Order: sequence, then C-alpha cells, then structure tokens
Amino acid sequence: MPDGEPRITELERVAALAEATGDTATARSAWSELVETHLRGGERWRLFEPVRRCLAAARARPTPGGPDDETLRRYRRYAVEALLGTPRIGLDQAADLLDTRTEVGVKAAVGDGADAVVAQVRCRIADHLGDEPAARHWLRRWQAVPADPAAGCPDCLPVRQAELLAGWGDWTEACAVVASVLDGPDGCTAQPEAALTGALLPWLRAGETHRAARAHVRAYRRHRVEPDGFGHLATHLRFCALGGHLGRGLAILVEQLPRLDQPHDDRSVMEFATAGALVCACADADRTVLRPAYRGRPAAQVTVSALGAELLAVATALAGSFDARNGTGHQSGRIAAWLAERPLAEPVPLPAEDEIEPDDEPWPGDAATTGSEDGGTGAEVTAGGGVDRSADEIGALTVTMITEALDRRGDGYTLDPTGTVLGRWGDAVIQFRRTGEHGEILHARVVAGRRLPAARRAEAYAFCNGWNRDRLLPTAYVHDPGVGELVLAGEVTTDLAYGVAPAQVTVLVDAAVRTGVAYAEAVAALP
Repeated sequence: MPDGEPRITELERVAALAEATGDTATARSAWSELVETHLRGGERWRLFEPVRRCLAAARARPTPGGPDDETLRRYRRYAVEALLGTPRIGLDQAADLLDTRTEVGVKAAVGDGADAVVAQVRCRIADHLGDEPAARHWLRRWQAVPADPAAGCPDCLPVRQAELLAGWGDWTEACAVVASVLDGPDGCTAQPEAALTGALLPWLRAGETHRAARAHVRAYRRHRVEPDGFGHLATHLRFCALGGHLGRGLAILVEQLPRLDQPHDDRSVMEFATAGALVCACADADRTVLRPAYRGRPAAQVTVSALGAELLAVATALAGSFDARNGTGHQSGRIAAWLAERPLAEPVPLPAEDEIEPDDEPWPGDAATTGSEDGGTGAEVTAGGGVDRSADEIGALTVTMITEALDRRGDGYTLDPTGTVLGRWGDAVIQFRRTGEHGEILHARVVAGRRLPAARRAEAYAFCNGWNRDRLLPTAYVHDPGVGELVLAGEVTTDLAYGVAPAQVTVLVDAAVRTGVAYAEAVAALP
C-alpha cells in the first residue's frame, strides 16, 4: 500500500489489534513501520505516539524480527526531536522518554555511545527553551562523547552544532565546526549544501561576504527544489536580507510561498515566515508583488508591506504556541530579534549559477566574483531552475534526475507536490520516489493492472515466490486492500547514499521500467 492516510490508518488498526490480542511482535513491527511512514511523509510530529508504543512493545517482550537496539535508540531521538518542531507534543512526554535510560533501546552507562543521543537532544531542548548555559553544557558533552550511529549522520551533526553556536553569536567557532565537514571527504548526500547554508550567516557577519555569496548561490540551487530543503530556506532569506540582496530575497520568498501548503514542521514554517517578514521589512514597502496562492489565500497582487504583515501573523502565532507550551517567551523573543536586524553591509556581486560548478569550493578564500551587483531580479532566482549536472557527474539523488531520465526516454509522467513521480507503461503503473532520512534511496514501486480474486491468494503467493526465485527485479509481493481483490506489486530499492550520476539514474530508471513491465505482463498472463 503506498504512503498516505489509508496506509497510516491501516497500520494503526493492525498495531492496535495486535496489542489487544497480545501479539507483541506484530505490534512492534506495525508501530515501527508507522514511524517510517511518518518520516517519509514529512510529518514528524505524528511519530511520537508510534515511537512510544513501539518502545513499550519492545519492553514488554523483546522479539526477533522487529527494530534492533540501534533503531530503537534512533526512534527515541526522532520522537524527542519532534517536540522541537511542533508545540503539539508536551515537554513532559519528551522528558519521559529521556529519563527512561535503562529501558530497552538505551544503554545505561554514562559516556557510552548512547550518551551522544541524550546529550544532543538535551542540548537542543535547552536551546529551544532559551536556557543557553544548559545548552552549552550539553553541547560540550555532545562534542566529547564517542560517535553513535543512532545520534544521526556524522556529517550533519557538526552542522547542527554550528547552527547552535551561530544562534549564540559564536561566529568564529561556528565557522570552525562547519569547516570540519567542508574540508572532509564527501560522505553524506545532504552535503556540502547543508554545511554551506550553516556557514552563510557566520561568514557574512565575519565580513567574508564573497564566500557567503558563493555558498548561498550553490546551496540554494539545490534547496530551491528539494522537499528536504525547506528547512534551510529561512537562512537563505536572512542572508538576502542581511546581505542587502533584497530583490533576490523577495523573488525567493514569492517563489517558495506555495511550499507552506506542504507538510512541514511548525518550527520550519515559523522561521520561514519570520525570515520572509524580515525581507519585506527591509525592502521597499510600497513595491507590489504577485503573491501566489498559499494556505487558503488566493493569488493576488499585494504590497510588500501587506505580505510582510501576513507572514508576521503566521510567525507570531506559532511562536506564541511554542511559548505557551514551553512556559517561556524565548521563541517570541527570538523572532523579534530576527525582525530587528537590518542589512549589515552593501551587497556584493552574486555569482551566476553557471560560474559555480558542483566541485567548486567557496570556502578556502574570499576572492571577489563577477555577477549581479544587487542580486535583485527575479531572473536571478529562476536562471538556474535546478542542479545542472553533466551525465557523469556524481551528486545527491534529486527528483530532477528522475524526471530528466524519463524525459530522455520520452515517457509521460505526473509529479505530485511530495516529489513522487508516477507513470504508466502498458499494464504497469510505476511510482518513483526518494526515501531515507536524506532522500538518498531511490524507491521504485510497480503495480500490475490485473487484479486476482481474494480466493486465489495461494496462487498469488506461489506466483510471487516463483518470480522472486527466478528473477532479480522487482521484488514481488501480494497486497490485500480488503475489497475482495488482490493487488500484485513489486519494488526496487537502491541505496545511493554516496551519490549518483544522472547517467546512472537513467540506467536505474530504465531497469525499473523494463522489469516492471515484464512483471505486469507476467501477472496479466496468469490463467
């Protein structure tokens, strides 16, 4: 069953029924799959309860086949992190998960690998509440303990630390932490763009304006289109406001407003709205822009001051919700501090996107570049619509790579707002999407057009077992949607965590289509 509300409802039903009948193994597996479904769907606030229930099932009776200890500790981190993204989770709920360190899924000894998980989330929660001394204490602990896979990607963790340091005004230390990622070998598909974004404001405040400008252009080229890039947009907007690139900032803001209709955590929305309001406050208040439809508002010509007021209302409401949950005024104070800032210096020329190749390094020096003096036209924003790579150039998997592979084949397809690509080839309906924590996994799912009566279940299982024995791709399985017919489907999953070239994506897409069509034809040929 594809991701979506029907899948979520079914998993909740299966998990609850398994709990009621004492089938802890099934309950644990169902809650675990529900966690993964929420992760793929971008609604992390919804995974808190499934994580709690999954951990409870694991404590009740550890069983083989469910998530392992590392996965459970990773789930615990996801659940506690979720409260940073939404006020819909209580602080006491997160505290309960943090305080049960001797239960299954968390090692008890202080200083072991699991302590990295606890130190990280305690640091970030303290910062979220405005307790900077406690946050600094836990940051030192976090930096001192051994690495732990459950704590997150080792290349992304320094970026999170740099963001904390930048928020406290420690620009030099933030730059040094990010340098450890930029100077190291490529190991994460989110890098170097995430690290470059983390360094944007520290470099700008340190006077390294040309370096910041190149980093912004390169990183935004990717974050502009990737679903996971939404959380970075506030930093790009703040760079445009504080760097004096107000025309570019307005263009980015107007272009990205429709993304507010997609599922994002409340904190990212609050920060995007605040940064957008800052851009509007710094720009010409009487300038008119075409605001696209978003959040139930119809498209309209509005003044910059009116757009800023709309965004400020969104940001203020969310900050108030966080503060009401937290019992502090820190989030309201934080957005007020952002809105009080003004451009730090005269804008420097922004390089054109074709001047920055993916292997360029904007971090070793601060040499001046050519380009637009003020970055103030919408053409700057749209000039490089996506990441323009040569066929053999390795980079992170993107939705554009998938669609370009289908374009080269001449195939028709549809692209939904979540980045899922759907097409039909004869009797096969094939779906391509990016999964994984950083979108590094290419997942192709084929559904055969023919359905079998539910009474032929044994025959369907025998067919799929035979296919999986004799064929490498796709992995076949039977799905029963409960309507009297069986759906025969198949999946192909390829882990591309170390990058992929467009030419390789074309090969993978070709293979998925070819084998998917063969699978659907075999199903159609069944008696």
